[in-house]
Amino acid sequence: MQPLSAWPAEARRQLRGVFTDIDDTLTRDGAITSDALQALHELKDAGLVVIPITGRPMGWSEPFARAWPVAAIVPENGALAVLPDGRRLYVQDEATRTHNARRLGEVAQRILVEVPGAHLARDSAGRVTDIAIDHSEFTHLPQERIDQVVALMQSEGMVATVSSIHINGWFGTHGKWSGACWIVRELLGIDLASELDRWAYVGDSTNDQPMFERFAHSVGVANIARFVPQMQHLPRYVTPSERGSGFAEVAHAVLAAR
Repeated sequence: MQPLSAWPAEARRQLRGVFTDIDDTLTRDGAITSDALQALHELKDAGLVVIPITGRPMGWSEPFARAWPVAAIVPENGALAVLPDGRRLYVQDEATRTHNARRLGEVAQRILVEVPGAHLARDSAGRVTDIAIDHSEFTHLPQERIDQVVALMQSEGMVATVSSIHINGWFGTHGKWSGACWIVRELLGIDLASELDRWAYVGDSTNDQPMFERFAHSVGVANIARFVPQMQHLPRYVTPSERGSGFAEVAHAVLAAR
């Protein structure tokens, strides 16, 4: 990882949009930091498209999609989008979601029985396409228990990822990368893969690796250091500061080049 200051101005100048994680990238202790929120406003005022992609649930994300200056929020790791006007867009059809909901409940119960100390994330009531086990938000799970949850989810045919606070699992082929491609196609009618040099991604943990792998303009906020030993794909750049302050540094670097 190179320092943020190594990001070439010409590359920053060409950007049309920024994707970002939310938890511990825009937030600290679950709330967006004031400098990150101000940075979102400044990016929008400069004409850039900002789309957060998160493991958080639909219900949690909806009020922020209305309140923050973003084009959409893509929650539940790329399964759907909530728009500022209240609309919801889904990757999977209703029949698939209904079928998966029963299976998700069964796997959740198995985890709670078989993994000592496992608890559903407190935001679980707002989830429609996945389950989340808390490992660092309100409950601490040691790494071996996190690994046990991931292995159990995978044994049930689920995709499993680990964020800075939760272990998320779902049925389907979607993820943060496919969700990013899907939402820009839905909203802007563009093929993201063909213009990746015009987009940046900002994140902080292992579940951001699919984005770090693909985006040349990928940035980790400084608290990514906690996860670096567990990661195969690192961001190209890293900010001096952690969490929302790090995101604000990314925004200011982008705006300074325009």
